[in-house]
Amino acid sequence: MTRRTVYLAVYDTYADWETGHTTAHLAQHGFTVRTVGPTTDPVTSMGGLTVRPDLALAELRPEDGALLILPGAGLWDAGDELAPFARAARTCLDAGVPVAAICGATAGLAREGLLDERAHTSAVSFYLAATGYGGGKHYVDADAVTDHGRAGRDGAGSGGAGSGGALVTAGPTEPVAFAREILALLGVFEGEKLDAWYRLFHDSDASAYEVLQG
Repeated sequence: MTRRTVYLAVYDTYADWETGHTTAHLAQHGFTVRTVGPTTDPVTSMGGLTVRPDLALAELRPEDGALLILPGAGLWDAGDELAPFARAARTCLDAGVPVAAICGATAGLAREGLLDERAHTSAVSFYLAATGYGGGKHYVDADAVTDHGRAGRDGAGSGGAGSGGALVTAGPTEPVAFAREILALLGVFEGEKLDAWYRLFHDSDASAYEVLQG
């Protein structure tokens, strides 16, 4: 992975706690996190934080990024205002760029048809079923799921609908597992260190700290 820019979508009511572990540890390991809003006007998170996006969604260039992260938000279930972000996810995946979605953003991807043929998870299966999507048979009851796309299944290269970038999904109670999948996907940690990182931040296992420092 040579591209080191990670795009974090931000929009009114976005769930600021869901991506904190992810962005903090990516930033500490050489990635640049750039926020992407509907425009460059300030947005307000669910927790009342005001963020001025680094760039507008229309300026997003998938080929320049290593990952697009979509946090949950009340707006995902309140209409179509965030649908352009789901369409941007499709563009990224088709270009071979990974996408990571958590909480309500998974419903946005479901409505866009991006979960119909990929392994995925969310808060609960019936939450996604309510969108009317066609991917119920691919739902996995897990804390977080990474689907590596066609390239991960049969070795095919990227390019073409549904063939490219990996897709990470998680429910709203699993920000640490969400981060674990992303850190693995981008090569920040692997194997024993990845497991230790998860045990430290999810289970407060102090013994894992020594493994991370080794």
